[in-house]
Amino acid sequence: MRYLSTRGGIAPVRFKDAVMMGLADDGGLLLPESIPAFSAAELESWRTLTYPQLAFKIISRFVDDIPATDLQALIDRSYATFSHPEVTPVVQKDGVYILELFHGVTLAFKDVALQFLGNLFEYILHERHERLTIVGATSGDTGSAAIHGVRGKAGISIFILHPHGKTSPVQALQMTSVLDENVHNIAVDGTFDDCQDIVKGLMGDLEFKQKYSLGAVNSINWARVLAQVVYYIYAWLRVAEQGRKVVFSVPTGNFGDIFAGYMAQQMGLPVEKLLLATNENNILTRFINQGDYSVGTVVQTLSPSMDIQVASNFERYLFYLFKQDAARVSAAFAQLKAEGKISFSQQELQQVRQDFRSASVDRQATLETIRQFKHDTGYLLDPHTAVGVRAAQELVTDDTPVVCLATAHPAKFGEAVVEATGDAVPVPPAIAQLEGLPTRCVRMQADAGQVRAFIILTVG
Repeated sequence: MRYLSTRGGIAPVRFKDAVMMGLADDGGLLLPESIPAFSAAELESWRTLTYPQLAFKIISRFVDDIPATDLQALIDRSYATFSHPEVTPVVQKDGVYILELFHGVTLAFKDVALQFLGNLFEYILHERHERLTIVGATSGDTGSAAIHGVRGKAGISIFILHPHGKTSPVQALQMTSVLDENVHNIAVDGTFDDCQDIVKGLMGDLEFKQKYSLGAVNSINWARVLAQVVYYIYAWLRVAEQGRKVVFSVPTGNFGDIFAGYMAQQMGLPVEKLLLATNENNILTRFINQGDYSVGTVVQTLSPSMDIQVASNFERYLFYLFKQDAARVSAAFAQLKAEGKISFSQQELQQVRQDFRSASVDRQATLETIRQFKHDTGYLLDPHTAVGVRAAQELVTDDTPVVCLATAHPAKFGEAVVEATGDAVPVPPAIAQLEGLPTRCVRMQADAGQVRAFIILTVG
């Protein structure tokens, strides 16, 4: 299996090189040159598999340069850190299936991919006798999951940028309380989009990228998306009868999680529809419902991991929407940079609406959903998950099974849950132990030059 750039400017690379490259050297994102399909019979044969066994069945189809025994060992080690034996269990509440993705070390869905990616990095670096400097941007959960995925690992330094004061207190503590020598937190005076722009700029400077061996943990790294494909298939196997289609409702910011669902569908998973749920930062909802992909101003919300305007992984979807025309993708992002928008044909917009439905859920509706869902079921939703549940309530009117992705433990966003319900959130040990821990973080302006200088000074 070889990997191509959405912008067509690199020679095809193998999986391990794709992992280490992160962002393609031409500024695009990497995708497999073909999507391996599975049959309905194969899908049925997977019903009795454990999560790690299923992960191997899916991931191995995209990986042909790691021996099978090594790949299975990497997968097993990655999911041994999860607190639930099913890794991503499914619970049914009030007619809705909740796919719990928060049983990892940082209580967020990012752990599913980043535990695997951290182990992949270590494996490849050991094999190649190389070092890696990870530079990532986070709106909250990616940073802590990435840090916990690589903390203390030989040959790796990690620099995580987050928008100062715009993550939840728990998210900030999960990042800044990790004092391992290879971990460096940078609080940026700006938005997540500012952080993401800085990271993309550093990755786009090929001389700097190569000299300091930069790698990516954001969902621009293909291995992140690949690991997330697995839990869509795992969930389907637990809620659907043979051949029956399901709806997935996905709270969405950077488009990576829902793109993993799109990939699962392209592989052969019976998906009726992918529901893209946004908060007030609703560029993707405007695009799907009105054909308007124009950048607005980031609004701070109850669901900070979704406080994003420019969704990186959207480029991967556009590559398929544009019939794998890399020149068309490049032109689209040149237009976005010049005009702050991308234009689409009516035929393209029609295809988008076949692939997705979307709803935007505001603060009041988020709080109402948390409150009502707890009243009706006794189950606590975090604000991101509540956005997905509310979108499903608004968009699904028939009896098709609905799986809502629960992307974080409610205790990570306790203030929002208290505001909604009036009750304190039971605090799990993983969060309680953060109280009073010493922290380390550097605060900077949203300036790529400052970040670059800090990396040079630190790495040497």
